[in-house]
Amino acid sequence: MQTIRIKAPSSDTGRGPSDPPIRHEDALPLLAGTAVVVGVVGALLALTDIESPLRAPFTLFFLLAAPGAAIAAALGGLEPWGRILASVSGAVAVNLLVAQAMLALHIWSVRGGVTAITVIGSLIYLLVLVRRLRRRTPTRRTS
Repeated sequence: MQTIRIKAPSSDTGRGPSDPPIRHEDALPLLAGTAVVVGVVGALLALTDIESPLRAPFTLFFLLAAPGAAIAAALGGLEPWGRILASVSGAVAVNLLVAQAMLALHIWSVRGGVTAITVIGSLIYLLVLVRRLRRRTPTRRTS
């Protein structure tokens, strides 16, 4: 009787045998950088009033990602899924509050909304950085 062996298909990935496998953790900085670039481009397209088919989706991404990332940084102690849920809902709430305030004060504008979201997201993130710096600085006690 003859044994038939099935060869596994060769997976020629262009990497040598000594190269380590690609991990998902290696892609996170790339995704974060891409998100920052998309958000900045969205804010710039909205602030400069440039006509582009990418203006609406990139600006929407910025309006959700800027306060969402700041809130996620503030909620560092939560589990990852809880932090994602809280930061997305917080970002939506911040956007709704800014829109409601601008409509109530009769000062609605796209540029004003993007600027307000930028300022609020920056303030939240600045407060997070100040809190982290206070925890790191050692207190000196004189006797």
